[in-house]
Amino acid sequence: MLQAGVVGVETPLWPTAVEPPREPRGQGRMDKPLEAGVGGFAAVEVGGERSEGVFQVKSQTSCKSLPWQKLEHLNGRASPPMRALHCLRLRRLLYLPLNARPFSSSSSSSSATHEIPTVYSFLQPSIFAPRPKPQPPPPPPAPDPAPRALPVADAVALEEGLFAAVAEDRSDDAWLAFKSLAAASLSPSPPAAAALVTHLVAGNHRLGLKRAFAAAVFLLEKSPHVSPLPEAALEALFSSLVASGSTGPALALARALLGCGRRLPAFSAWGRPLMELTRADTSSFAAFLKVFDEACRLMVEEKSQSVVALMRPDLAACNAVLQGCCCLLGTVKDAERVLEIMSAVGVSPDAESFGYLAFLYAWRAVPSRVDELDKLLEALGFSKKGFFKKLVSGYLKCCSFKSVSSVILRAVEERRVGDVSAFDDECYTEVAQCFVDNGRIRELAQLIIQAQEIELTNQLLVVDESVGFGIVNACVGLGLLNKAHNILDEMTAQGASVGLGIYSPILKAYCKEQKTAEAAQLVAEISAAGLQLDAGSYDALIDASMTAHDFQSAFALFKDMREARLPDLRTSYLTIMTGLTENNRPELMASFLDAVVDDPRIEIATHDWNSIIHAFCKVGRLEDARRTYRRMVFLLFEPNNQTYLSLINGYLSAEKYFYVLILWTEVRRKGADFNHELIDSFLYALVKGGFFDMAMQVIEKAQELKIFVDKWRHKQAFMETHKKLKVAKLRKRNFRKMEALIAFKNWAGLNS
Repeated sequence: MLQAGVVGVETPLWPTAVEPPREPRGQGRMDKPLEAGVGGFAAVEVGGERSEGVFQVKSQTSCKSLPWQKLEHLNGRASPPMRALHCLRLRRLLYLPLNARPFSSSSSSSSATHEIPTVYSFLQPSIFAPRPKPQPPPPPPAPDPAPRALPVADAVALEEGLFAAVAEDRSDDAWLAFKSLAAASLSPSPPAAAALVTHLVAGNHRLGLKRAFAAAVFLLEKSPHVSPLPEAALEALFSSLVASGSTGPALALARALLGCGRRLPAFSAWGRPLMELTRADTSSFAAFLKVFDEACRLMVEEKSQSVVALMRPDLAACNAVLQGCCCLLGTVKDAERVLEIMSAVGVSPDAESFGYLAFLYAWRAVPSRVDELDKLLEALGFSKKGFFKKLVSGYLKCCSFKSVSSVILRAVEERRVGDVSAFDDECYTEVAQCFVDNGRIRELAQLIIQAQEIELTNQLLVVDESVGFGIVNACVGLGLLNKAHNILDEMTAQGASVGLGIYSPILKAYCKEQKTAEAAQLVAEISAAGLQLDAGSYDALIDASMTAHDFQSAFALFKDMREARLPDLRTSYLTIMTGLTENNRPELMASFLDAVVDDPRIEIATHDWNSIIHAFCKVGRLEDARRTYRRMVFLLFEPNNQTYLSLINGYLSAEKYFYVLILWTEVRRKGADFNHELIDSFLYALVKGGFFDMAMQVIEKAQELKIFVDKWRHKQAFMETHKKLKVAKLRKRNFRKMEALIAFKNWAGLNS
């Protein structure tokens, strides 16, 4: 019997009690018994050859129950087609799967030996699995044929063709010329190589970039020239690789540059673009760091100091590498290795370099190194502003909130009057975000309280530079207004005195979001605490009032500003005037201007009065406009052309031409600075009003000042208004007016 999963155990197919006569060799016979429910390989010899097939017996049918006649047919007593048909019937009686491997002579020698059926492969123990025959090793590849020698004239012609193709923007032809040179183991000259590479990368196409990269690598490896690719072309190639984000090719090109055995170009040509490309990814920057180390080793081995000066990176580049080691990789060993390299190539670290090291030592909790840096900075006389800032960032990175508070308080203690704060908005934003995200509102409030005490002791009373203002303002900037108010509440709960720097950002945020009720409540709290609002808070409140059209509140706040003797009133004054102008409230503008005109802290000029006059004329309140004009002149403010134009246009729209005549007389007497627009406006209004004698005075003034006047416009004005005017009737009334009319008509060409 065949056991499940075992192959190769052969037993007689027939029972020993009834043994049929043996068939001669070459007839078909089955070598293995079949048992119900057993699956495996069955070996069958057909036509003198052995073949294997997969089967699965699913019934209790035994070989004894098979018809003898069908077996005889299989033993060679039928024709080959009939034998095939009986084999198929036998398979059906035995419930053999139809997709079993065919019993063919071809499969017995090749496929049956090496193939394992996929469906039933789980039945095969691994130790019995057929092993493939060892294949003979492939023949070694044929050696490349020797490059065909290229005549010198042909090489020169190819290089000239390359130049011509580049000049005519034929990239494919230029590339074919380069390939032809490369196939002959020739390299183009450095100018030709530079022209080719620069042209290929100019379009920022992927194919051109690939070609430029391949050409550069070939030139670095094969070119006999000392500098096969000029620095400008090399820098253009690296910049294009950076723009396309091709980190791998850029690193490969840098390695080819280091391995070509030539003098390195300037670090700015290849190192700076590569550093910008890899500084955002950890693995890429680690690969760049190895390239940087190898490049600096070559620089150290160079004996010529002038060559080293051209090759080595500058301080900014070294600091960028150090920043990547400290802030991206976070490995002390790599950072200190970069510091050693800087010393070896002759680049001295500065305060920024030590700041990055401070960040790393704070992040990785190496307090001994932090103390060493502190003493070193003090010995070198460097400013500690960047040092404190980087320490705070490093401690925030590892969520050491106690260390953050100690560094901030120490910076406040060491600060003196007139010194700039060690922390900027970016640092305060980082502090506020980290503390709030970790639910450290109480610790944040305690930090502000302690900082306030130190600031009061050292007389650091600048509100915008206090620690409390910076942190609360950062919360507001992050959209955490409720957290900022929670800090205020926590400080109040701890019984601390809240400074104006805490209230100011919250008050401005309420005003910006038009939360007038909350703003009013906060102003009451500030007054109850005995604090005086600063100019910025007043500006925010006045702006919110003007936006809400609450003009009386704005006036009251501005009055409070004046009484508080704040020096800067200009911003709030402009806010009020602009809001009133936009809302067409000239009467409020006039009364407000009269109230503040005597205040020396407010610089009032002619354009302020012009705004009021223009607003009055725009709404048709000409008497108020004239009154404002008289007030302006009385207070010795000099009117200008814009003043007169606003009045003329107002009188013209209301057909008050007589006022224009009065204004002309006054302006002519004062001797204003006439221009084309003013002359044209006066003349048009006087013609429309029929004051031709004054109109001729305007024309004479224009001729005197050589100002061009469009006659057609004024001719049209005359025809629209005085078309039926008769000279004969006018002669009887006023001879002077008649002469002025005739003179105007002659000037305008109306008599013809």
